[in-house]
Amino acid sequence: MAEANAGPQDPSQQNPSRFSAVLTPHRSLGPKGFMVLMAAVCAVSFATGLFFYLLGAWPVIGFMGLDVALIYVAFRLNFRALRRYETVDLTQDALTVTRVAPSGKLQSWSFNPYWVRISLAPRLGRSSELSLASHGRRLVLASFLSDEEREDFASALSAALASARSSGAAP
Repeated sequence: MAEANAGPQDPSQQNPSRFSAVLTPHRSLGPKGFMVLMAAVCAVSFATGLFFYLLGAWPVIGFMGLDVALIYVAFRLNFRALRRYETVDLTQDALTVTRVAPSGKLQSWSFNPYWVRISLAPRLGRSSELSLASHGRRLVLASFLSDEEREDFASALSAALASARSSGAAP
């Protein structure tokens, strides 16, 4: 999901933002939904395990418990990956992209807004790819967004860059 603010955030800032966005992965299952899902998985696994236990196939209970544990671990790893996000901030002097990994590690790239080029390339059989390029450097961003969200974000960022370029002379 992309959240954008196209105006200055604080007029007292020396170099106010012309465009600011926080890009986050889509999260279709919240904490409450996760608890409901895990309760349903536990109930089904328990009922199935009990059925096989009554038939005399008691080792099945262990495998049903292992299934529940593996589903839980898979979802927890998925929720950890959802802590990833990217911020895009455009000022008169720089377009800065900061990527925050699930571990909290920050990576930041800065581009001159007058020279950076946005590319939204469709790829056969796969999601499109949004990238920024300038002076031999290329950065792929917003990879976790859907194609439609990526197109909307590319349009908004292109408009903000065009506005920044037209409002001042290149440094």
